[in-house]
Amino acid sequence: MKKVLKPIVTLLGILVAFTSCNNDSKSNAGALSSSAAEKVYVKPGDHDEFYAFISGGFSGQLSVYGLPSGRLFKVIPVFSQDAEKAWGYNEETKPMLNTSHGFIPWDDAHHPDISQTNGEIDGRWVFINGNNTPRIAKIDLSTFETTEIIEVPNSAGNHSSSFVTENTEYVVAGTRFSIPIPQKDMPIKDYKGNFKGALTFISVEPEHGHMDIKFQLIMPGFDYDLSHPGRGKSHGWFFFTTYNSEEANTLLEVNASQNDKDFIAAVNWKKIEEYVNNGGGTMMPSKYAHNVYDESTHSATSTIKEEVLTVNPLDVPGAVYLLPTPKSPHGCDVDPSGEYIVGNGKLSANLTVHSFTKMLDAIENKKFAGDAYGIPIINFEDVLAGVVEQPGLGPLHTEFDGKGNAYTTFFISSEVVKWKLETWEVVDRQPCYYSVGHLMIPGGNSQKPWGKYVLAMNKITKDRYLPTGPEVTQSAQLYDISGDKMELLLDFPTIGEPHYAAGCPADLIKPRSKKIFKLEENNHPYATKSEADTKVVRDGNTVHVYMTMIRSHFSPDNIEGIKVGDEVYFHVTNLEQDYDVPHGVSMIGANTSELLIMPGQTETFKWEPKQVGVWPFYCTDFCSALHQEMQGYVRVSAANANTPLRWSLGEDIE
Repeated sequence: MKKVLKPIVTLLGILVAFTSCNNDSKSNAGALSSSAAEKVYVKPGDHDEFYAFISGGFSGQLSVYGLPSGRLFKVIPVFSQDAEKAWGYNEETKPMLNTSHGFIPWDDAHHPDISQTNGEIDGRWVFINGNNTPRIAKIDLSTFETTEIIEVPNSAGNHSSSFVTENTEYVVAGTRFSIPIPQKDMPIKDYKGNFKGALTFISVEPEHGHMDIKFQLIMPGFDYDLSHPGRGKSHGWFFFTTYNSEEANTLLEVNASQNDKDFIAAVNWKKIEEYVNNGGGTMMPSKYAHNVYDESTHSATSTIKEEVLTVNPLDVPGAVYLLPTPKSPHGCDVDPSGEYIVGNGKLSANLTVHSFTKMLDAIENKKFAGDAYGIPIINFEDVLAGVVEQPGLGPLHTEFDGKGNAYTTFFISSEVVKWKLETWEVVDRQPCYYSVGHLMIPGGNSQKPWGKYVLAMNKITKDRYLPTGPEVTQSAQLYDISGDKMELLLDFPTIGEPHYAAGCPADLIKPRSKKIFKLEENNHPYATKSEADTKVVRDGNTVHVYMTMIRSHFSPDNIEGIKVGDEVYFHVTNLEQDYDVPHGVSMIGANTSELLIMPGQTETFKWEPKQVGVWPFYCTDFCSALHQEMQGYVRVSAANANTPLRWSLGEDIE
């Protein structure tokens, strides 16, 4: 053990010294040139050129920023409840957060990816993974709302997700932690050889984006870290980095760093798809939730599914190979041509780049170094395209500008390093403040990057901003990459941990943006499409209030006959048919958040009055000059009272 620890401690000492030196506050002084502000300035009324969708990590949300200004446009609730928009609180969206473990209103959102057509970003949907309770969500970019979430069974730590194939045929969900499949009670020390890792391929219906699990590939018990689809010539393949090929089950910082090389798993998904389409695979009992939001009814449903199709890689010869990659590789990135596969070995001094062409040649000529659980391991030298020598410390992720350059983040040395494909030479480097994780070039993981900016997402920013207590804000930094040298233009704090981002031109999204929900298309079962149709209906202790809202009143706004012990459902329809006129509503004592209801939409909250009295409700979203007058009352009588059920607008009830 001492022999193992000594080199690791020495390495960490060097890394810390390097980091401390690089983070010297003096290097921060004068970082921006005088013209940088002009390059990010977007004058009032003008639009930003790009959208950046930045995951919030532990916040469970996805934030939308404009580039180059860095302006925050919206926080889209995905896996976590959001009181601002009633996400996860109202009766319509609660099912979206259902899982096989019950109602889980939070998660760790990591990697957004925008849908693609022919290898180019098409601006229709964003997919993002919930890392903790394995889930994949789909966000519709016509509404910027989450419209589907599918749980991933046989998975734990859904990290190498969610990346799409070049026609969005599939979005993948690779497990970080290997586990017993199916789950069972067994000693943890028996991990090696018994735990397995599931790589899940979720099909995406081309027109509407509906998701469904096509198959799960049951791999050896490594940790599957990140992934990237093949592009162009490598379309049809998917690549996954692995670590812990040692299959250790404790103290992985030491025990998963033993092997000089781990692997990139190369998966020929088209071959497996053909196998599955011809009846291959085994159905396995597996419970998971599939939650779908219907824009017509403005409501979500949650369905618990009971089985999933699994595939043993040994049953599909020629479908899976292992590419040796130093050392504990994290990022796995494929260049726009599809030829080069970059494996960022966190503990490696160099960057390793594999060749897809060489990989095919090695497979054809059986240039194998052995196998792991029957999966062929290709000779390292026979798949190697080149090495970027000593580019920095702690390489994590790489993106491409479409002009033959790659950009890699280095967490330990806190920098973005630019290097050239095919010559493998470093041509520029810029410091980050501090400890950069992912980076994003709009379209930088597709066949058509817009290589104008790179956005670095930083984990640690102490001394960079005004202090906010023990937890300091995390941040993103924008660099101009249009010239030979990178230029730092801007940095801005982010919501949660800026784990990864996807970006594209705003012009791809703006034409599809929805402005209202048409009332005539509202099929919510409790929708009320005119004030004349408002009513209150009692069924035992359950009361349904069919309510409308329009500037600047509710209908009805006086309700009597509610009793202590009732369950009162307010079904509220926004009658506005004008762009950007939402209304809100909240009720004193309601055990939920306020609703925020878009024009033409219906939402529901539940109220259980506990005390007799006359209780107000009001609009919570400032909607007009008479917003303050947009209010009403509910009279609550004793449980045994004979107060008749009445409601009104503009007249006395009694």
